[in-house]
Amino acid sequence: MTDEQPSPPRTVHLDGRQVRTLAHPLRMRLLGTLRADGPATATALAEKLRTNTGATSYHLRQLAEVGLVAEDPDRGTARQRWWRAAHDISNFEPTDFDDDPDARAAVRWIQADQARLLAEQAERWMAVEQDYSRAWRDAAGMSDVLLTLGPERLRALNDELWQVLERYREEAMPDERDARSVYVFLAAFPRPEEER
Repeated sequence: MTDEQPSPPRTVHLDGRQVRTLAHPLRMRLLGTLRADGPATATALAEKLRTNTGATSYHLRQLAEVGLVAEDPDRGTARQRWWRAAHDISNFEPTDFDDDPDARAAVRWIQADQARLLAEQAERWMAVEQDYSRAWRDAAGMSDVLLTLGPERLRALNDELWQVLERYREEAMPDERDARSVYVFLAAFPRPEEER
């Protein structure tokens, strides 16, 4: 038996063109689905996302043009194109786009879409949580805390939390009894109503 180490996640630091391309509802869903569920055809993605194949194909090509998705040559045939996410993780610093108003607007849209996804997934969980075991209901949850931090300590906190998430990702145990995919959202920002 070999101890295979998981490969590090493929990460891309998004540029302005990629951010502007990604700021679209179907493109975000396509990329997210490919990351979560693995390679698929445009037809399968259209069915899963309840859209039409033409729109799905078009938006996959747009994502491919900026390097966010790629054709999967090991699965493709002359009749069917399979697509895969080109990276496991996308990141950016909002200040990367201070000189690009279109990219700044795209970043705001992406962040708002993430907040919408958080609310949507939380509501979906709450609608079905009674169907899950006590162990799952006790393990899942949300909480909040109000801290007083400067920007340096807030950055350090976010970096440390990200390291914890990466450690759990690297130590993934798919054979663990009752293991499932779990959404983890990380958000930390100043209270806007508080005076600076």
